[in-house]
Amino acid sequence: MPVAISGSVAIHYEDTGGDGPAILFLHEFAGDHRSWAGQVAALKDRYRCLAVSGRGYPPSDCPDDPAAYAQDLMNADALAVLDAAGVDKAHVVGLSMGAFTALQLAQFHGGRLLSATAAAGGSGSAEGKAARDGFVTEALGLAAMMEKQGAIPAEAMCKGPTRIQLKAKNEAAWRMSVEHLSSHPAQAAAHMLRGVQVGRPSLRDQAETLAAVKPPVLLMVGDEDTSCLHVNVWLKGIMPSARLMVFPASGHALNLEEPDLFNQALSCFLALAGSGKWQPRDPATMPKAGVHTALGLGQDGA
Repeated sequence: MPVAISGSVAIHYEDTGGDGPAILFLHEFAGDHRSWAGQVAALKDRYRCLAVSGRGYPPSDCPDDPAAYAQDLMNADALAVLDAAGVDKAHVVGLSMGAFTALQLAQFHGGRLLSATAAAGGSGSAEGKAARDGFVTEALGLAAMMEKQGAIPAEAMCKGPTRIQLKAKNEAAWRMSVEHLSSHPAQAAAHMLRGVQVGRPSLRDQAETLAAVKPPVLLMVGDEDTSCLHVNVWLKGIMPSARLMVFPASGHALNLEEPDLFNQALSCFLALAGSGKWQPRDPATMPKAGVHTALGLGQDGA
C-alpha cells in the first residue's frame, strides 16, 4: 500500500483503478480500507479508487499520544492522501465517521472536491442537549471499557440496533465486519472515540457553513438508523447542494447491507456530478418558500 505522510503520521491507502477521476473512500469508526472492497470492485474500471485506512487503523500509524486524534487531523490526513497520490480534485465518499470528514472537506476545502457523498453521517448531531450528552456519555464509556479490557467488544457492538440489520441480510459480511473491528488496536480506538467522535463539533453547530457548501453532495441514510435519519433530513433542508437518498429497512453500514443499491446510487451520482449537469436545489423549493410565497401572499394569507 502507498503511504501519505500527514504531519509525522503515516497514512496508508490502496490505489486501485485507471486514469479516470479519483474517488477518496473514508471509512467509519468500525471499518478500515477493507470496508470499501465492494465499491472499489464496482467502480475501478471507470475511476481511480483511493481507499484509506485512517490514523489509528493499521497498517497506518497508531500514535500513542491522545492529542494525535482530532477532527482537524482527520481532515488533514484526507488532503495528505490526495497530495501523495497527485490528485488535485476528487470525489470523496465517506461512511459515518468518514461521512463527517467528507462534509468537513466540503465545507472548508471545497476546491479540492468534485463531489461529496456522506453515508450514515450525523452520529452525535441529534437535536437537543440531552441527545448530545447521551452520545458523549456512551462514547466515553465505551472508550474506558476498551482500555480496561484491552480489546474492542466487536461482536456486541455489531449486534447493536443499527448494525444487526447486516447480520440478517448477509451473515458472512456481518462476520467479516466483526473480524475487521476486533482486529483494530483498542487503545487507538479509545483515543479515536475521545478525540474525534466526542471532540468534533455537532453538525448542528455548522449550519451556516453547511448551507454554503458548493460541491454536489449526496446524503445517504438508512430508515432504521434513527438518530442519523433525522440529522440527514435536517441537512437536506438546509443544504441547497445536497440530495438525500433513504435506504428502506436499513441500518448504519449501508455499503455492506445493500451493496448493489449503494453502488448504483453512487455510480449515478458520480456521473451526474462529473458531467456538469448537476444543479443545486431551486430556492423556490426550500422550506421557507411555501405556497404563500409562490402566490405572493404573506404567511397570514394577507
